Amino acid sequence: MESISSLSTVKINDTKSHSYLENSTDIDQLLAQEVQLEKQKCKKLWLSSILLFSIGIGWMVYKTYHPNTPLSFQTLPIQAGNLTIVVTATGTLQPVNQVDVGSELSGIVDSVSVDYNDQVTKGQVLAQVNIDRLKTQEMQAIASLNAAKASLKEAQATVLETKLRFQRCGQLAKRQLCSQEELDTDQAAYARAQAAEMSAKAQVAMAEATLSTEQTDIEKSTIRAPIDGIVLTRSVEPGQTVAASFETPVLFTLAENLSQMMLYVNVDEADIGQVQVGQKAHFTVDAYPDRQFLAQITQVRYGALEVDGVITYETLLKVENQDLALRPGMTATADIIVNEINHALLIPNKALRFVPIEKDKTTQPTPKRGLVGMLFPGPRPGPPKKYSDQTKRNKKSQQIWILKEGQPTPVSVVLGESDGIHTQILKGDFTAGMEVILDTVRKSQS
Repeated sequence: MESISSLSTVKINDTKSHSYLENSTDIDQLLAQEVQLEKQKCKKLWLSSILLFSIGIGWMVYKTYHPNTPLSFQTLPIQAGNLTIVVTATGTLQPVNQVDVGSELSGIVDSVSVDYNDQVTKGQVLAQVNIDRLKTQEMQAIASLNAAKASLKEAQATVLETKLRFQRCGQLAKRQLCSQEELDTDQAAYARAQAAEMSAKAQVAMAEATLSTEQTDIEKSTIRAPIDGIVLTRSVEPGQTVAASFETPVLFTLAENLSQMMLYVNVDEADIGQVQVGQKAHFTVDAYPDRQFLAQITQVRYGALEVDGVITYETLLKVENQDLALRPGMTATADIIVNEINHALLIPNKALRFVPIEKDKTTQPTPKRGLVGMLFPGPRPGPPKKYSDQTKRNKKSQQIWILKEGQPTPVSVVLGESDGIHTQILKGDFTAGMEVILDTVRKSQS
């Protein structure tokens, strides 16, 4: 029985082992199939990439050797119009008259009577500095003045007394009743009394000056508006200590009249020769980007300003601000009108940059230049072609291209002013209405 049992156990184990081997073989086959599929996918991807690359190379080669695509031209007629030449400059808006108000005295601020944006009139109280100490000093000055006046009266009485004694002794000396020694003594006493009187008068004057100074300081303790205007800034609060030493602290900033303002702009040295007093301008500010404000130049300053090596000249423009839309400190970009030309023959500036494609490039195949030449069929670096040479003119003389019978024809012209978009043409073999070429348009073949 034991042998039969052992035999059964062996058979069962063999069956399990055989099943395990079959499962392992199936897994290996599945893995091999997946690897094969991945290889096929990669192969297809590489073939697709090579095919697309070949198509691209073929297209580039075709475009290189067959560039005879029909051309047309974008044109505009030469026509008369008005040309406005402007000089652009940036700057800031400031009040016509702006005043800083400060305190000449040190002390504690008792009260502040105005706030931001308040309208004030000349002489109106803005703030009050404590005057207790000043009042005490004023009383001391009054007492000193009274004492000096009393001393003056005493000196004047002494002068009168010594004068009478001297005169009496002089009369008696004529009758030999007063000695010369007594006369000299009385004369000296009279002179000393006069000197004492003068000293007393000086003491009175000093006391009066001291009192006047103290009273002036009391008046200065009341800070008043020096002009009619509006309060732009306030830098003081009640209870604050003001220290006036070498520099007067600024407590308020007043603007006289915001209905008229000044625009300070910096004009570049290259443009300053065109800018003159009386020229008009228009400007914009960031707060109102869609609104243009008018201005007029009132001053072009000769002093140069240098910032980071750039030379500019400060120019002042008067601005009307009746609706108070503009505020001090706003940044503005101004266009100063330096010239206006009416009924001028104009061409777009784009026409000055046009250079036609050379005919030999559209009719003759390009020499072989290898794979790089096929991929990048542009011209080789080298000297400019003849068309480019013909368009190298000075600022006032240049060549433009007119469309005649469907072909670009060069015309030499003398240029005038430009506003950056259009340029005036003064002389040349042209008439109004001629079509000037702006650009080349390559038509697609059907």
